[in-house]
Amino acid sequence: MFWMMSANSEMYDHARSFSDYGFIDWRQGKNKFQTGDVVFIYCTNPVKRVRYKCEVKETDIPFSLIRDDEEYWSDKEEHQKSQEGKYFKLQLLEEVDSDKLSLASLKINGLVAAPQGPIKIKPGVLSYLEQIFSRSDMEFSPDVISESMEVYEGIRKTIQVNKYERSTVARARCIENRGTTCTICGFDFEKVYGEVGKGFIHVHHIVPIHTIGENYKINYETDLIPVCPNCHAMLHKKFGDREVSISELKNLIRHNKRIETD
Repeated sequence: MFWMMSANSEMYDHARSFSDYGFIDWRQGKNKFQTGDVVFIYCTNPVKRVRYKCEVKETDIPFSLIRDDEEYWSDKEEHQKSQEGKYFKLQLLEEVDSDKLSLASLKINGLVAAPQGPIKIKPGVLSYLEQIFSRSDMEFSPDVISESMEVYEGIRKTIQVNKYERSTVARARCIENRGTTCTICGFDFEKVYGEVGKGFIHVHHIVPIHTIGENYKINYETDLIPVCPNCHAMLHKKFGDREVSISELKNLIRHNKRIETD
C-alpha cells in the first residue's frame, strides 16, 4: 500500500533525524500501516512539499523500545505527548527537495489537497511521485557539480556521486536556516532582480566533497553556507596550491572595498 502523510518540520527536525539514523520511530495512533507499506511524507509550512519516501519496517512498537529522539523535538510539550501508545518504524528510502514536489505541482497532478492525516495515494499521483523520485539523482544544481567531474555537453550525464553530494534536502535546510543572502559578500538576488531572483542562491560545502566518505553525516548548520555564484567560483579557484578560505575571501572583499573608497 502507498500512503502520504504530513509532518511539521517546525515541531520536529525530520531532516536531521533521518540523516543521523536513517529511520524515525513514528507515533502510530490509529494509523493502519502494514510492514512493507511505502509512505511519502509531505512537509507542512514553510516547506509545503513532499520530501521523503519511506518504508514501514515494523509496527506496534512500545515506547520503551523506541530510540531516544528528544533532541530533534523543538516543541517539548509535543514530545511529552508523543510518549504514549505504539509506534511504527519508518526507514528512509529517498530524500528529494524539488519544486516538482510542491503542493501546487502535486495538485496539478491529481492531489486534491495537502494531507491532514495519512491518506492512500491515488494511482495518478503515485505515478507522478515515483517519476520525480526516480529522476532525483540526475537533477543537479550548478553548485553541486565539482570541477573534478567530467561533464560533456550534448549527452546525458552519467556522473556517480555519493549520498552527501546529492542531498537536496540538506541544501534546502541550509537555505531555510541561513537564508538566501551570500555569506561572503551579502549579495541578495531578490533585492537586485526582484521576483525572478527570489530564493536563488548557491550552497557551498565547507568540507570539500572529494574528501567526504560515503558514510559522512551532513550537518546542514555547520557544513553548508549560502553563497552567490561569483563568491562560490572564487572559493573553488586555486590560490597558489590551494583554494582560498571563506575568511580570506571576506578579507579580500573588505580590503578592496576600502581601496575603492580611499
